Amino acid sequence: MDTREGLIPVVLGTAVTATGLVLRGTDKVDPAVAWGVAGFGLAHVVLGAIDLFEHRR
Repeated sequence: MDTREGLIPVVLGTAVTATGLVLRGTDKVDPAVAWGVAGFGLAHVVLGAIDLFEHRR
């Protein structure tokens, strides 16, 4: 199977972003931590997308 460079960070970043947004709706986690997790995931999505566009065939 041929996996394009940058695809894994985009997929994992999407999952981490979704987790951060779900945590934002709970009372168990500080909202700042939830937003930090979401931001961390978004950063991975952006960097993975840059890799995907940079290494097109």
